[in-house]
Amino acid sequence: MPLPAFAQADHVPPLRQMRGMWIASVVNINWPSRTGLSADEQKAEYLAWLDLAVQRKLNSVFVQIRPTADAFWPSPFEPWSQYLTGTQGQDPGYDPLGFAVEETHKRGLAFHAWFNPYRVSMQADPAKLHPDHPGRKHPDWILPFGGKLYYNPGMPEVRKFCQDAMMDAVTRYDIDGLHFDDYFYPTNTTAFDDSAAFAQYGAGFPDLAAWRRDNVDLMVQEMQQRVLAEKPEVAWGISPSGIWRNKGTDPTGSDTNGGQSYDNLHADTRGWVKKGWLDYIAPQLYWYIGQPPADYSKLVPWWSDVASGTGTLLWIGQAAYKAGDPAQAAEWQATGELSRHLTLNRDHPEIGGDIWYNANDVRADRLASISTAVNDHYVRPALAPVLPRLEKGEPPRRPVVAYALRRSGGVEVRAVATGRDEPFQFAIFRFDRHASSGAFADARNLVAVVPGDRQVRWTDPGGKRGDHYYVVAVDRANRTSKPSNAFRAI
Repeated sequence: MPLPAFAQADHVPPLRQMRGMWIASVVNINWPSRTGLSADEQKAEYLAWLDLAVQRKLNSVFVQIRPTADAFWPSPFEPWSQYLTGTQGQDPGYDPLGFAVEETHKRGLAFHAWFNPYRVSMQADPAKLHPDHPGRKHPDWILPFGGKLYYNPGMPEVRKFCQDAMMDAVTRYDIDGLHFDDYFYPTNTTAFDDSAAFAQYGAGFPDLAAWRRDNVDLMVQEMQQRVLAEKPEVAWGISPSGIWRNKGTDPTGSDTNGGQSYDNLHADTRGWVKKGWLDYIAPQLYWYIGQPPADYSKLVPWWSDVASGTGTLLWIGQAAYKAGDPAQAAEWQATGELSRHLTLNRDHPEIGGDIWYNANDVRADRLASISTAVNDHYVRPALAPVLPRLEKGEPPRRPVVAYALRRSGGVEVRAVATGRDEPFQFAIFRFDRHASSGAFADARNLVAVVPGDRQVRWTDPGGKRGDHYYVVAVDRANRTSKPSNAFRAI
């Protein structure tokens, strides 16, 4: 087993790396922690999640704002979420999405809005939906299955409505990403009675499964088109279940023997990557290294091969919730299991980072599994990845370092923005001499990423007199400016 990053003297940490966590709202998994909290209590809980993200050296949060065809913002399409107040349709007294986006950005973190596309309710009685819920106004749009309600993905008007409902948040709020989770058609759908829609719209398809896959394909492809048309700097991606198809079913599948998203959820996750319909894909590889019948160390190279050369970024969903859980296998009782995952990832340059599920487990840090991974792999700060399609956009203006002065707590660096727009972040670099242009790609020289402003003051506790400081401005698309002037600490 290779040594962790901190133990390898020649390891060059990435300057850009997705370091995210999921904050789930459905059934109050993470936030709000329960219904009935006051607006101030909900806000305080959210700020505590942001504090945790900063503590764990993350740069992005993925926040579930449409868990069950409802909304964490005043939506003209769907009612207020019951997970805010306990009652669907009840105003929580503030705008949770607006508050969350603003506070996330204040900390220099990216906000990815997480949507569940089709799930309507965690219970199966349409009469329990809010009277103004679309599912009550259009009862033909919804289907019961497995004790829940779902929008019918096979109806074009339903697909357009779901897109409209989600794009409302994208167009009205300053979010950084539009994110789908792993739920599409429900699994084992023999009892999912969409036969009427298939009879109406399924002509030309060889079977029900092919038609269902096309319905999901259309949702994915059309969401990409709408994001590009309406908010092109928003990242669009999906975090699917980790197995597309098994090799025993399809020779192009992975060397696994688990549930297949292509067959069980009618989600052609590999096809979306190959067709260029996503900015990123973040498969949930929630298995330990060596696990039968789905081995993390076999799925990582398979997904890396899928993403290679496509322009689709690859991030890995990590099972923080399994580490240290006594109900899990013995391998999950090892402190270093998750850290080993990130070590293995380094052998696959297609992998641009990780997202941790879920926030409760990132905080609980059972067996010190999360802090071990952070200490092993997040030694240096990291900028979030820039989407390949946005790399050639207009970069921010080069900032100016006004001074770098030795103080009692270290070296205080003051940076000033020069462009008309305020940078989203400043990346601060420290060298022992004047730096060459290539040195700014090496995160060993990056000492901090701080939230942007017209000007910032930041103290480097490890700085000393004679160190050379440079600052780079970073915009919301994670594009970087040319380095500032150098300032030698005095």
